[in-house]
Amino acid sequence: MCCVGSQPAANPREFSSSFVLFSSLSLRFFPNRRMIKLFKVKEKQRELAENASGGPPVKKQSAGELRLHKDISELNLPTSCTIQFPNGKDDLMNFEVSIRPDEGYYTGGTFSFSFQVSPIYPHEAPKVKCKTKVYHPNIDLEGNVCLNILREDWKPVLNINTVIYGLYHLFTEPNYEDPLNHDAAAILRENPKLFESNVRRAMAGGYVGQTYFTRCV
Repeated sequence: MCCVGSQPAANPREFSSSFVLFSSLSLRFFPNRRMIKLFKVKEKQRELAENASGGPPVKKQSAGELRLHKDISELNLPTSCTIQFPNGKDDLMNFEVSIRPDEGYYTGGTFSFSFQVSPIYPHEAPKVKCKTKVYHPNIDLEGNVCLNILREDWKPVLNINTVIYGLYHLFTEPNYEDPLNHDAAAILRENPKLFESNVRRAMAGGYVGQTYFTRCV
């Protein structure tokens, strides 16, 4: 069953894909000042629109939008992670995150994820799909992601920052114990060298078995 528990931290190959304390990762974090500035400007524009006379009424934000606005304004991501809003600044509930791991099997690859946030967020986890076809034990070929904090371990105190770090951790510590791609998980468990070779072949663009992967490096 996918995402059913944590493994002892003593063995780095047996980390669960559930949320771990990310301070254990040797990442350098930088405040995303440009993103904070963007959303402060957007909030000011919204206030001006609300105070303007004769204009169309401003759509009232849901509780989920208000919370998401706060989450995004407080993002503090590593330089290997970026966030984009393909539908523009007026649609915060649908956005994309790109992750470019700088350690582990997937170093140098770029992997894109779509986020769809519910109006009742944070009482419901965001829906996350991997848009990049990837050879990974915890991500299937349809882009479904096995991460406990997106399912049974989600809590309203968690936020978008937490989810992005969780996704990053999947690339630095793929977990064969809770697989979605069972073939990849079996190879990681039984033959890590072959798994590494398959990952590099997939990221370079080519076939692994009968499956073709588009270049992502």
